[in-house]
Amino acid sequence: MAWDTQRTRRLLLEAATAEFSERGLAGGRVDRIADDAGINKQRIYKYFGSKAELFDEVVAGEMIRVMALIPIVGTGREAVLSYAQRMVEHHRDDQTLARLLFWESLENRPPTNSTERLDLSREKVEALAEAVPGLRTEEAAELVFFIVALACSTPILGHVDRQLVGAQVDHGRRRDLMTAAVAAVLDALVVDITRTA
Repeated sequence: MAWDTQRTRRLLLEAATAEFSERGLAGGRVDRIADDAGINKQRIYKYFGSKAELFDEVVAGEMIRVMALIPIVGTGREAVLSYAQRMVEHHRDDQTLARLLFWESLENRPPTNSTERLDLSREKVEALAEAVPGLRTEEAAELVFFIVALACSTPILGHVDRQLVGAQVDHGRRRDLMTAAVAAVLDALVVDITRTA
């Protein structure tokens, strides 16, 4: 019987995503990943090379998945605010990517260098720049970063959130406040555009 490589890789990536999201690269254990996937841990080294390379593939894969899931649709202010709202809602409901990006930054390693991840990140910035006439690529990149930072803040700052706001967060109000913050940044960038035009 032929070995189902694709299935094995998928099971390992799913288990690794859960493990690394929960514990990061340093805290993640290859044994747990293999046990959760029901696969011999030697397959991890065969398919991914090392735990660090598996982590990089997990982060890139999750980032690619979320970028595809939340496109920038339409043009103008509404396109940006809709994107921001959907990002906030996604990261509220699915903390996986936010946690992985947090762990990636804490590891003080270079970010994953997936060509697809880099290409999709550039495409996301370009799509935002195209959505807002006059917005330069550099400004669009800052705006995408601001949106991602806001959207990821709730999942990774849960203790601070509960300490300051309490256990009962009004998620609709939170989304609206974050969207208003994005609108303010967008308005500031647009004012800069009109001043320099």
